[in-house]
Amino acid sequence: MKVAVTYENGRIFQHFGKTSQFKLYDVEGKEILSEVILDTNGTGHGALAGLLAEADVDVLICGGIGMGAQNALQNVGIRLYPGVSGEADEAVKALAGGTLQYDPDAHCDHHGHGGTHTCGNHGCGSQG
Repeated sequence: MKVAVTYENGRIFQHFGKTSQFKLYDVEGKEILSEVILDTNGTGHGALAGLLAEADVDVLICGGIGMGAQNALQNVGIRLYPGVSGEADEAVKALAGGTLQYDPDAHCDHHGHGGTHTCGNHGCGSQG
């Protein structure tokens, strides 16, 4: 299985649509076989789903994510584990071991509105 994690300085970057890098892992059973950094080169939001699909990603681990991006990932068949924070490597080890703690209802909250929102009203999670 190929796992992608929104990535910055060893940690899970907390806004999917603004991540500048993903760390990609090839995982077999409970073992990480390889790791590589994928730069997004300025690609954002819904277009990131296409970038991950082109990299043959099966699973995404991230922090906050808008509904549009969640839908884009679902449309390309990528399983989503949102609402995760901490070290990227540790999250992938936890996923492989079946112990990853995540929040299936996590949405992005990066615009300073306070609290959690779905981003559907102002384009954060749009695919354009």
